[in-house]
Amino acid sequence: MAASAGAPAPAEGSEEALASALADVPELARLLETDPYLKPYAPDFQRRYKRFNQTLTNFGENEGGIDKFSRGYESFGIHRCADGGLYCKEWAPGAEGVFLTGDFNDWNPFSYPYKKLDFGKWELYIPPKQNRSVLVPHGSKLKIVIRSKSGEILYRISPWAKYVTREGDNVNYDWTHWDPEHPYKFKHSKPKKPKGPRIYESHVGISSYEGKIASYKHFTCNVLPRIKDLGYNCIQLMAIMEHAYYASFGYQITSFFAASSRYGTPEELKELVDTAHSMGITVLLDLVHSHASKNSEDGLNMFDGTESCYFHYGPRGNHNLWDSRLFDYSSWEVLRFLLSNIRWWLEEYGFDGFRFDGVTSMLYYHHGIGQSFSGDYHEYFGLHVDEEALTYLMLANHLIHTLYPDSITIAEDVSGMPTLCSPISQGGSGFDYRLAMAIPDKWIQLLKEFKDEDWNMGNIVYTLTNRRHLEKSIAYAESHDQALVGDKTLAFWLMDAEMYTNMSVLTPFTPVIDRGIQLHKMIRLITHTLGGEGYLNFMGNEFGHPEWLDFPRKGNDESYHYARRQFHLTDDDLLRYKFLNNFDRDMNKLEERCGWLSAPQIQMQQNMEDTRDWTTIPTSSLNLLNIISVPTLFWCTFQTEWPSSFRTWTRPTEESDFSSTRGRCALCFPTLIVTELIMCKLFKYICLGKMSDV
Repeated sequence: MAASAGAPAPAEGSEEALASALADVPELARLLETDPYLKPYAPDFQRRYKRFNQTLTNFGENEGGIDKFSRGYESFGIHRCADGGLYCKEWAPGAEGVFLTGDFNDWNPFSYPYKKLDFGKWELYIPPKQNRSVLVPHGSKLKIVIRSKSGEILYRISPWAKYVTREGDNVNYDWTHWDPEHPYKFKHSKPKKPKGPRIYESHVGISSYEGKIASYKHFTCNVLPRIKDLGYNCIQLMAIMEHAYYASFGYQITSFFAASSRYGTPEELKELVDTAHSMGITVLLDLVHSHASKNSEDGLNMFDGTESCYFHYGPRGNHNLWDSRLFDYSSWEVLRFLLSNIRWWLEEYGFDGFRFDGVTSMLYYHHGIGQSFSGDYHEYFGLHVDEEALTYLMLANHLIHTLYPDSITIAEDVSGMPTLCSPISQGGSGFDYRLAMAIPDKWIQLLKEFKDEDWNMGNIVYTLTNRRHLEKSIAYAESHDQALVGDKTLAFWLMDAEMYTNMSVLTPFTPVIDRGIQLHKMIRLITHTLGGEGYLNFMGNEFGHPEWLDFPRKGNDESYHYARRQFHLTDDDLLRYKFLNNFDRDMNKLEERCGWLSAPQIQMQQNMEDTRDWTTIPTSSLNLLNIISVPTLFWCTFQTEWPSSFRTWTRPTEESDFSSTRGRCALCFPTLIVTELIMCKLFKYICLGKMSDV
């Protein structure tokens, strides 16, 4: 029962406040049992859950529920009616008048006015031609014309546009009406949700070795088979939502419902997703709902002539570092737009989930700018937390998992917000995974600041295993940002300029290449096995791609030379890139067999810095742990579910069918993770290159 109107609210931290929170949040008790240190913040979870629940109730009372509310794309924008006419609808609360123009009326700006409705909405019905054909054919150009309250005439693209294109040297995109006579029909069912996602992070445009923008067709025919062969069971597609500026890496979105036309048509993207499903590969979309491009002529900004249509007014509506606009998550129509956008990608294109970009920026009013998060719980609760944005994330996860329970959601959050990946019923945000963003930073720090012999194994293991219990993480050894010009991938940090001269098998090993190849494999293996409940790799990094990534821009004379991935290098038997590629494949295949990503979280039992050795408490599949390197002998101790442990060794040899190591471990490199007896083979693969029977 609700408290009486005059009753004082329980004081935070009091037993009454805790009891009140436990009564309102269905499974909060389970969360607090897992982490008792969260008890003082029970009122925060109560407030967040009640805000979420009240919003759902409002949807039900005013819109017929979140199911109908999230179908905005079925009425907003332009739609063909059964009689051949067109129904058009927009939300432009700051407009004095709204019109539709385009090829169909010789660009007369005012001949087709919209009718004003309540709550800032506008609608227009265009009857069919006498032969019942549509007046606006598929592929024709359109614009929304806005007459602002100041009398200014503005030409805009509908926020609900399904396809936008740019022709020739035009700066701005054009709205192209997409209504094909024969839309793509999906042939394959969605794959089951993987227990341990092995994610291949991909960018369609750079997926060719040629200096040009690659296509959806190219990716489908040439890259998907490689991903399948490498043993990845998920792909995460970047830069799919349309973005006018290619060099933004897809993070300055201009048209949220439009698949990028740089790579082809919407039907070709659907074919890509469908083909991936036929291979058993789950397809995730890199979803950018944390901000939007400042573009106005071909973006959301100033759509109705005001700066507060979709975004906060004033400074709160601008991200100073990203130079972009910030959504008003308290707005009813903004929630409709964003939730409908999620549903659109799930249902129209068949995506299986999302990686939510920029979650840290959403969670806090300070957007994480200039913040150094220590993990103190006070950093995650209080007036600096944007609970409107937090409520939106809860609604988004609720919608996704209600529509498609096997969907995957991943949060990109650097702050370590507790309960981000806890169920909503516990007061959490409902994400399935969070990115383990500290791990790539740790590897870069070690390579930049420490000698191999000074690597602190305890600190490495702590970084790899330091995550919240029962909140899953996606581990990765290096981020896509490290591939960009101005930074370095792990392979570049390890081998640098010698990658251009000494990667041929016809040339003798140099110490730099020898060490670099071994450490590249070891870093990825230990990250894969210890770092999380999922693993992610950015395309090309698996084989140590030898060049940085630089999109065409004025600073490089609009060159596409570095906006590509040279997969053909792994096909050349005379180059050593194939060894890294093969190792990545066998590592994924081994995980598929052993299942360490879905095993219970591992715990350190012993740490011996002097021997660079550690052991672990056995779990169902990750039972063992250590490799000690000594000058002439490699000892590998296995702790399995069998009654006794045993030891195997390999002696350095010059004879190796895997010429990247020649039987030597990198000087003083500490460890490798080993899983059951099968890992003995993997050890031999790294040190001797013999894994033909795995």
